[in-house]
Amino acid sequence: MQASSLEAFRSKRMHFIGIGGSSMSGLAKLFHSIGVAVTGSDATASHKTEALEAEGIRVFIGQKRGQVVGADVVVYTAAIPEDNPERSEAAELGLPMLERSELLGLVASSFPAPICVSGTHGKTTTTSMISQIFMEAGLDPTVHIGGELAAFGGSTRLGKGDFCIVEACEYARSFLKLYPRVAVILNIDEDHLDTYGDIEHIEEAFATFAGQTISGGWVVGCGDDERVRRVMENCSRRTRSYGLQPFNEVTAEQISYDETGCASFTATLFGHPIAEVELRIPGAHSVLNALAAIAVADICQVPMSSVSATLGRFENPKRRFELTGVTDGVRLYTDYSHAPAEIRNAVHNASQQPHETLWAVWQPHTYARTRTLYSEFLEVFSEADRVLITDIMCAREKPDPTLNSGMLVRDLRKRGVRADWAPSFDDAEAFLRGHWKQGDVVITMGCGNIDLLNEQIAKHGDSSEM
Repeated sequence: MQASSLEAFRSKRMHFIGIGGSSMSGLAKLFHSIGVAVTGSDATASHKTEALEAEGIRVFIGQKRGQVVGADVVVYTAAIPEDNPERSEAAELGLPMLERSELLGLVASSFPAPICVSGTHGKTTTTSMISQIFMEAGLDPTVHIGGELAAFGGSTRLGKGDFCIVEACEYARSFLKLYPRVAVILNIDEDHLDTYGDIEHIEEAFATFAGQTISGGWVVGCGDDERVRRVMENCSRRTRSYGLQPFNEVTAEQISYDETGCASFTATLFGHPIAEVELRIPGAHSVLNALAAIAVADICQVPMSSVSATLGRFENPKRRFELTGVTDGVRLYTDYSHAPAEIRNAVHNASQQPHETLWAVWQPHTYARTRTLYSEFLEVFSEADRVLITDIMCAREKPDPTLNSGMLVRDLRKRGVRADWAPSFDDAEAFLRGHWKQGDVVITMGCGNIDLLNEQIAKHGDSSEM
């Protein structure tokens, strides 16, 4: 680790409340890797807590008093309330506490060149693209993403180079703890309205993020997005626009798609060809993500021949249009999509795969998001033949008895969508197995634990084996 500001942690015990989260587990591994004594807790056991324990990190399942005793620093996520027994005990003991985004900000600012990737959609994939490009170009970056990338076997990578590449999440304005040398803004859309209230406040937060780019740095943004374009126009830093519209500085020409929706194109800068790209991941949004990565790589003087080669073999991070297996001749995918635009893209990508019937299985995430974007969610399943909706995952909220998935099913049916309610994963599996046929495609979607449905189906195997 480059920064002396983090060396002080080496002699400390750090305790992570909510250690099983994507970002928290990665930060815990990072500090463990430099010799820090790390412990943590989570409400439930998961693959991530099991992986942490396998690396020698002690994880308490369940959060209760006594577990922070002896810690020198306590880290918590924005989703952990003040009355959480561990957080409240840490306060009573006078222990230094850091919210997750503050710690990530410390990590990023410890390197000469932080690259921070923000946006409502596509952050994990684009951060992963940039990270793999820089890795394979020999720049040895430190990386922190909100997913798992096969290229380095996890969500965090500790490098010795100048670059620290991090996913910058807007939830609870956490990305405002970051001060990038290169700030990337992929898009600005409605989400986390329980934090922001409306889209105007979301745009204001992204404008603040862009303004925190260090002097001499760059803001890279999708010029196709009106709100992103406005943020760049009002930003005092150098900017680089990318997108599919010809007025952008970095764009794609001669785009063609293969039979599974994967694109080939020529990337241009100010109209001049700079890279030939053949993607292995589907969708027009993947072209945009690749253009963002190309724009960043060009600013950082990464050879375009290396960029093209990396993009040509890049595969999505885990839970980003991931093929998890085949059961009864049915291919099952899972995707982290949870906002309307993301779900629409995921369903479209699935529709590009050869199939008989396309099944979209959605786990709504939080009552606040479901209620606020209710009408938008009703418009995203037009390319699916059948839709299954599980119960709403309340996550950080308390259950809301005035809203349930049956209402979504009812209103989708009014629009002619063949939708059904499958409250539990057992219900969903039984429904699918009772109705699917060989050659069908299933895509499960959501940012909760819907991927466990894919695991459950795979574990039970083909119907003939059950």
